[in-house]
Amino acid sequence: MRVWHVLIAAAASASCLVRKVAFLPMRESVFIVDDDPSMRVSMNRLLRAHGFAVTLFDSAAALLDHDDFDKAICIVLDINLDGKSGVELRRKLAEEGVTAPVIYITGNDSPVNRSAAVASGCVAYLTKPFTAQSLIDSVTRAAAA
Repeated sequence: MRVWHVLIAAAASASCLVRKVAFLPMRESVFIVDDDPSMRVSMNRLLRAHGFAVTLFDSAAALLDHDDFDKAICIVLDINLDGKSGVELRRKLAEEGVTAPVIYITGNDSPVNRSAAVASGCVAYLTKPFTAQSLIDSVTRAAAA
């Protein structure tokens, strides 16, 4: 009998919690921006296998054309996008009021890139090749923020 009481109490508490957060925007997808198709596919598979929904973008322009940033859990952003700067893209998004946390990824690590990324505001900076766990941990931290 005690188990039933606990389940009923937990269900009652859960319904109260749902009512309290019903007015908050639902962040439901990890946005991935990378011009390398194999990286997009790999990160997509990894994150989906860990229970995250994913939205893929192949360029800065594709991301900028998107109009529903409130759904982003976070934005995984390559620093070098077909000759464009991911850091500059992040600044442009911030100017437009986008508040989703950013995780930078790069195959061209340098002190200049790293300091620019940190200065622009990011929750993580990962250098390629990075471990699957480092990406999962970074996205999980961003989702909890």
